[in-house]
Amino acid sequence: MRAGDRQNGTVAVEVEGLSKSFAGRMVVRNLSMRVLRGQIYGFLGPNGSGKTTTLRMLCGLLTPDGGTGRALGYDILTERDRIKRHVGYMTQRFSLYQDLSIQENLEFVARIYGLASPEQEAKAAVERLGLVGREHQLAGALSGGWKQRLALGACILPKPELLLLDEPTAGVDPKARREFWAEIHKLAAEGMTVLVSTHYMDEAERCHEIAYIAYGELLAQGTIPKVIENSHLKTYTVSGPDLQSLANRLLGIPGIDMVAPFGASLHVAGRDASALDAAVARFRDERELSWTLSSPSLEDVFIDLMSRSQDNFR
Repeated sequence: MRAGDRQNGTVAVEVEGLSKSFAGRMVVRNLSMRVLRGQIYGFLGPNGSGKTTTLRMLCGLLTPDGGTGRALGYDILTERDRIKRHVGYMTQRFSLYQDLSIQENLEFVARIYGLASPEQEAKAAVERLGLVGREHQLAGALSGGWKQRLALGACILPKPELLLLDEPTAGVDPKARREFWAEIHKLAAEGMTVLVSTHYMDEAERCHEIAYIAYGELLAQGTIPKVIENSHLKTYTVSGPDLQSLANRLLGIPGIDMVAPFGASLHVAGRDASALDAAVARFRDERELSWTLSSPSLEDVFIDLMSRSQDNFR
């Protein structure tokens, strides 16, 4: 950490060597990261990669087996109860009462947190999240998108400094996802720090910084341009007929590290530019194929990282 960050309190979360295992299986291995206040920090990675476990360690719900860290200035090992008072945590599973209305759920949460005016706080949350006119709908009757808005409203009622969102838009339609993320950016602009796990590339690109975790290990982190730059990928976009046949022929050739379909084209990439060019040279002579040098996308980077990851539970 830079001295200035430590002194002026701009660092919200910082951990070094964080580790956690279950039944002898290492779920998070030697993870180090730093998140600035007011930042939206994205966690990406396949299922079982330790994203949820990491979030739970940061908010005090799990005790790390190893490593050190601070969240909002509090030690994640010895001051977990103090951390919990300043954190909002939205789990993957909708956890509010299905047989209560939106208004009733929010009032109940406000009372749990001991807020002075539960009815007014609930009303303000309803207005903020565009739920006006739906206050008396039962939570169990809401669509996925509306449920997520309600869950977010409950999380931010006590005005937490740190918001942890575990795959908050899984199964939600694109319009609802966009509206949800617009609210996340408003919260960050007001000073709230947000850590969010997601599988969606477009959502990752909405984050200020990202971290890619694969089976317990941190493989990449930083801003989107930095993560792409550090991948050292050279990418060709190929168009033409029978691209699936081409993909099958390209797979496994030394110098080609990634082959993936993208719409009506194929992305072919490698970390060694010279080896990649040598590998695809003979295919570029096929007249029906068009090869165009292109900038690697974030999805290219993650497909490449996934191909090099090993499932620690297999």
